[in-house]
Amino acid sequence: MVKIKNIVVFASGNGSNFIAIHKSIEDGKINGRIVLLISNNPHSKAIDFARLNNIKTSIINKDIISDLVRHKDFLLKELESVNTDLIVLAGYLKMIPINIISEYKNKILNIHPSLLPKFGGKGFYGMKVHEAVFKSKEVFTGATVHFVDEIYDNGPILSQKKIKIFHDDNPETIAKKVLDIEHRLLPYIVQKFCLDKIVFKNKKPIVIGE
Repeated sequence: MVKIKNIVVFASGNGSNFIAIHKSIEDGKINGRIVLLISNNPHSKAIDFARLNNIKTSIINKDIISDLVRHKDFLLKELESVNTDLIVLAGYLKMIPINIISEYKNKILNIHPSLLPKFGGKGFYGMKVHEAVFKSKEVFTGATVHFVDEIYDNGPILSQKKIKIFHDDNPETIAKKVLDIEHRLLPYIVQKFCLDKIVFKNKKPIVIGE
């Protein structure tokens, strides 16, 4: 019997991916529970949703984030307090301290709104990604879930889903289509992690059943 995993979600904005994961848990599709939501934005809709659903929340302010030691200590204390098994970055716009990445190696997932390694890295987030994709006249775009390492959008890729870009698309329509993919892809990979169905072969992650 695979134990129920304790999931901590980090979110900065509307939290739609956080909500998608929560719904999958409620539907019995994920062998886990969200034990904490961490946000750098006290006005985030993700915070509102968490409080409505009795999920513990923690706000990390910019003064803490700007101090490397305090940032690391704050997060480590929060994560240890809920016996974290998995961290999910669901639209979180701040860099995770290296010490936390080391402590939770291959236990931090991120969702990115492009087909990495294209349109990834510092400065590529939200609509900035979709605008860059549109201007580059890409034929396809999509979403990527990967493990987090010390470099923005660089860790080992677990899964990608792509969509075709049509001649009448624009950054806004592309964003909507990619977000629809994210809402399916991220809960799916969280589900696989919580069932211990992500394994490493030759130092590369394999999703069993992909």
